[in-house]
Amino acid sequence: MSNWLTIATALSSAVIRIASFIFLRWIPGHPFPPMILTCSGIYLSSTFLLLGPANEEPAVEATQAKTTKADKSRTKPRKHGSTEKSFISALLIGVPSKKKVFATALNILINLALTGFTLDFLYRGRILYPTDDLSFSRIGYVSPTTANLLVREPHVSNFPVTIKYQEATQSDTDYWTEEGKIYQLNAAKDFTFPVTIKNLKPSTQYRYTLSNNQTGTFITAPQSGTQSANRLSFLTSSCIKPNFPYKAFSHPLRILGLEQVSHAIKKLPSLNRPSFMLFLGDFIYIDVPLRHGSSLEEYRAEYRRVYSSPSWHEPADERPIDLPWIHTMDDHEIANDWDKGNMTHPYPEAADPFNLYHVSVNPPIPPLSYATPENTTYFSFIQGPASIFMLDTRTYRTTPNLPNSTILGYAQLNSLLAFISRPEPAEVKWKIIASSVPFTKNWRVGTQDTWGGFLDERRLVLEALWRAERELGVRIVLLSGDRHEFGATRFPDPSYELTSNELASDTADAYGIHEFSVGPLNMFYLPIRSYRQTDSEDIMVKYVPDGNVKFGQIDIDLYDGTGGVSDVLLENLEGPHSVLTYSLHVDGKVVWKYQLSIPLLPDEIGTGSKARLPPGKVLFDEARLRGWGLQEQIGYVEEKARIFWDDVKERIAPFLNWERKEMRVD
Repeated sequence: MSNWLTIATALSSAVIRIASFIFLRWIPGHPFPPMILTCSGIYLSSTFLLLGPANEEPAVEATQAKTTKADKSRTKPRKHGSTEKSFISALLIGVPSKKKVFATALNILINLALTGFTLDFLYRGRILYPTDDLSFSRIGYVSPTTANLLVREPHVSNFPVTIKYQEATQSDTDYWTEEGKIYQLNAAKDFTFPVTIKNLKPSTQYRYTLSNNQTGTFITAPQSGTQSANRLSFLTSSCIKPNFPYKAFSHPLRILGLEQVSHAIKKLPSLNRPSFMLFLGDFIYIDVPLRHGSSLEEYRAEYRRVYSSPSWHEPADERPIDLPWIHTMDDHEIANDWDKGNMTHPYPEAADPFNLYHVSVNPPIPPLSYATPENTTYFSFIQGPASIFMLDTRTYRTTPNLPNSTILGYAQLNSLLAFISRPEPAEVKWKIIASSVPFTKNWRVGTQDTWGGFLDERRLVLEALWRAERELGVRIVLLSGDRHEFGATRFPDPSYELTSNELASDTADAYGIHEFSVGPLNMFYLPIRSYRQTDSEDIMVKYVPDGNVKFGQIDIDLYDGTGGVSDVLLENLEGPHSVLTYSLHVDGKVVWKYQLSIPLLPDEIGTGSKARLPPGKVLFDEARLRGWGLQEQIGYVEEKARIFWDDVKERIAPFLNWERKEMRVD
């Protein structure tokens, strides 16, 4: 019996320690909490039994205890090093002993502390920081003459809520313009209300104030056709989980990534201050580490919990809440790898708070939408030199890897193709397409959840992108998130018939449409490498998996060849160019910079010929790839598993397609 108890104690102690480290510092997966709590119960029970009276060692008879002088002379004193080794061994094994009281007590305290940390991570924020009373305001989409403002106010005593604004150059005592009043809010919309502040001046900083003591600032977009419209800066990222990696003495709702964004903005010159954050999904993690429910209230509470983070207001002189945020949806705002349509539970419950907190102050829907406005969850807007299309890759998708699989749905696909082929105003030189999941198929883990599971539709979109670059005089950039890693990929136009050197992953002549996929803003990453190039269709430009906080900074500016800092970086360009610089921030540092450009002379672009746009160039690289080097094995296993699963799905495809039509409104 004692031997079995010893084995149970040692194993449960080892599981508690290993699983706690993985769960709290590495990846907060849902299998770990029940594993840790179960093993904690086993450990405490077996420890009690081992130390209890039932396991008293039998008394040693006095005659057996006597030793002769010769025996004593042969007995050697125990060395200090041996005692130290015994103590460390006892700590590592975790088995209690009445002879090693201190080591036993320390073992029990360590395992109890790790169990407590697990419970603290799971429940402290939920129990000690309820969000029903959350009152806040934030800025969403900002145009040259308007600003969308979201207000949440649950306290009846604060109504009516008056909204006022003024230019930031005015003093607080100067005249304020009243936009309007909110007389009542109720639980039907979780006490939220979107307000559009109108009649604003382009390229002007404003402050706003609400009668419930909520305040903030924002800067309007430039007017098209003006000099300032040649420039645009913005940020992009994805994936937020408060207080991860876990820190015991940190606020349970702290989001370090938000604070690092603000510190990065403070270091930028005023001309490069970002106009907005383009956030590409997984704003909440409803199912990580544990799903506590799938009700409407549970989903709403998750959004309130993120917006209750003190990090939105730190530091006070550059608050993240004052940066306009615009959003797309991804799976963890619904359920992991969601592909069951927009009428299946829990999608309706998940979509409600996403619409209230994000869509209500997002940019407008595409002007040529192929669906009714109330069923359109993708957005399009022009700001400065860029025309941006924000995809919804969750709401309308079907099962991947089938002959007629779709990630966008009929209406959204046609809206996207119309956007791609649409001629833009003369000042717009960039089309930017934002997707919550990567276009590249180079991620060998979970490929079917990306555009890699919808290769026919991806090919259709890529052909439209290549054609647009050849014929419209614009350059196209793809932005995505989801992977908790950074990957830059290029997709060369086959019609250019590039040489093998030009198709190499490490070439200086990086031709093709580029994708920059980045995340997380505050979440885990894995040292196991999952990105791997397998062909000449998706060519790796850069892969940076490490970092719990990652975001991209996009700066578009006009290079006219007249001198300045840009000459050092772009000395090989002749004539005026519009230049896009992508800067990768990892854990508070810029580790990689990359540049794309497009010539502005009419005879160089838009001719329909096969003249290539300038290749991308690496400007700065301090990112070092470290890890376990297991990508080959992971890719092999996943590809074999996918082949088997694809075969199974093809056999049941007719049933799946019928079911999908019943569960998806497009």
